[in-house]
Amino acid sequence: MKTKIITTCLLLSLMTSALSAADNWREKLQQELPLLGHRNWIVVADAAYPWQTAPGIETIYVTADQLEVVKGVIAELAKTKHVKPTIYTDAEMKFVAEKNSPGIGAYRDGLQKILTNQPAKVLPHEQIIGKLDEAGKTFKVLLIKTSLTKPYTSVFFQLECGYWNADSEAELRRAMK
Repeated sequence: MKTKIITTCLLLSLMTSALSAADNWREKLQQELPLLGHRNWIVVADAAYPWQTAPGIETIYVTADQLEVVKGVIAELAKTKHVKPTIYTDAEMKFVAEKNSPGIGAYRDGLQKILTNQPAKVLPHEQIIGKLDEAGKTFKVLLIKTSLTKPYTSVFFQLECGYWNADSEAELRRAMK
């Protein structure tokens, strides 16, 4: 009987730890979001995404479902007034065959539903990584790495100013001449 109680307590503790770890990303994002501004990035990455070494890139690992994390990032960004995202996805994802990555079609459908009201730019993976690498030299990048094992499924959020746009900036620059 004592063994069963100890085993049950241990299992409950492990489950609580796993659930807590899965939700810590949201707390981390909420803490850092007020500090992030234009030129910062948030990345929701798949399991094979490399651990980048640029000083501005902070990587955290989560057990939460990758699409849930993408939804959560979009929801948190929607609450802010100071930033808005430009979202990037990998061009290669469209061409990943179901036979090579079972479930990729369902993933694409799920991501498309999440991004329905979020215009996303599609670029080759290496171009997005190049932008991210450059930003990471000077600006903070929060990389949330998930356990998803599907290729080219990372979602990149390049943050822009939420209360100023390119047209306003161009007008300002013309006025300054």
